[in-house]
Amino acid sequence: MIPIRPRRSALYMPGPNARAIEKAKTLAADVVIFDLEDAVAPDLKAQAREHVRAAVQAGGYGRREVVIRINALDTPWGEADLAAAAAAAPDAILVPKVSSAETLAAVGLRLRKLGAAERTRVWAMIETPLAILRAESIASAAHDVDARLACLVMGTNDLAKDTRTRLLPGRTAMLPWLMTALAAARAHGIDILDGVYNTLSDANGFRAECEQGRDCGFDGKTLIHPDQIVTANEIFAPSPDEIESARALAAAFEQPENASKGAISLNGRMVERLHAEMAKRTLALADAIRI
Repeated sequence: MIPIRPRRSALYMPGPNARAIEKAKTLAADVVIFDLEDAVAPDLKAQAREHVRAAVQAGGYGRREVVIRINALDTPWGEADLAAAAAAAPDAILVPKVSSAETLAAVGLRLRKLGAAERTRVWAMIETPLAILRAESIASAAHDVDARLACLVMGTNDLAKDTRTRLLPGRTAMLPWLMTALAAARAHGIDILDGVYNTLSDANGFRAECEQGRDCGFDGKTLIHPDQIVTANEIFAPSPDEIESARALAAAFEQPENASKGAISLNGRMVERLHAEMAKRTLALADAIRI
């Protein structure tokens, strides 16, 4: 099994805010995303770029995964952002407005020319109608070594804007698109993170949307405020009951008498070997969270 890295909570942090960037070192988020795009006014782009480059190069973020979201390459800031991000060597570079696999190929080519560290991966925002229609092709770039693709990130606000879809409780209109992107990610063996929840004062609504994202199969949720971290970490982690059940199921298939069986009876229900594989992933995730 490929080593699992928890991505239950991925917090966007504005690039110009030096205090927030420093505070990220103390937060319980699995991922911190330093944002050079949406959170930064045009006249602050250069300043934010330098703040983020210096902070990431200095390090100190512990086991948190550090990601830099750049501006799109077709903007006035994209190329400089990518060069600075490559020099900073974060865990990943988040590319916005990805609507084709060719965009990722272009990013990968530039990263190679920039001499970016091999450990630096690429994450892709899925936030346009074309991205939904081409989700499988975009996710398939994970098989291209140069593309470095490791994760998809839903940009639900931009997707709602471009499609004129209303973001209502339950996200009924958006669910087909969320599941299309999720299926594409799973088909090509990469992670995928759910979009943000905009109403900070609605804790119950946020919890419900986290639970929906978890039940749909997302690996975690992108966040816009530190207060959302605890809930996301709780909901996207295996519960104690799930861990106990997974241990029992995995242990049952490891018994010598079950070694050649594809299905067995356990606690009054039939379980298949595929359920044992699911159980092992649950246990691996739980172990990774505890590290």
